[in-house]
Amino acid sequence: MAEPRRADPRTAPPRAAAASASAACVVAGAVAVTVAVVAGPGPGLTGYVSEAGVTDSAYAPAYRIGVFALAAGLLLLAAALPPVLRAAAGLLAAGSVFALVSGAVTCSAGCPLPPFERATTADLVHGAASILAVAAVVLAMLVVMLTRAAPSALRRLAAVALAAALPLAGATAVAMLFVGRGGLIAVLERLLLLVAVLWGTATATAVALRR
Repeated sequence: MAEPRRADPRTAPPRAAAASASAACVVAGAVAVTVAVVAGPGPGLTGYVSEAGVTDSAYAPAYRIGVFALAAGLLLLAAALPPVLRAAAGLLAAGSVFALVSGAVTCSAGCPLPPFERATTADLVHGAASILAVAAVVLAMLVVMLTRAAPSALRRLAAVALAAALPLAGATAVAMLFVGRGGLIAVLERLLLLVAVLWGTATATAVALRR
């Protein structure tokens, strides 16, 4: 009988280090964005999170630094995932690129989006990049959950996160198309981002602690 295949010990420390760095980046990025949203001059719970990054806000640099940290966290998590999760890693890497674009391209005041508001090119680029970044993370959760060869702990974390993320993502899409900017979409957006941050942190921690 063939002996079970063992992980190469030379690859374990780099993956664990990448996972630890990912968790740190995600937490730091989430804190920076939260500070910018709460302390900044934005509309509070009636506007988009992205409004904290508008150029004339004193907290815009903190917001952008936070988004860039989140992008780095996604890329590091992609590098830390086991080889069997290459598809999920690819989605996270794509999400990292979209998050980077979202942080680099600033929307105008109010971050207007169609069909209810007139948007500039920068608004459309920023909005599309932000939506695609979150979508990539949610799809990565789905891939992890459906990959039978993936570690069971990672599959369970993905299943729990996906159970919350899918309804929130669907409700957010419907609100954007039929309700527009306001308190409803603001709360839904924040809850969806919270789920993504918690999943990223928990998954990175699980990978870092995995033997």
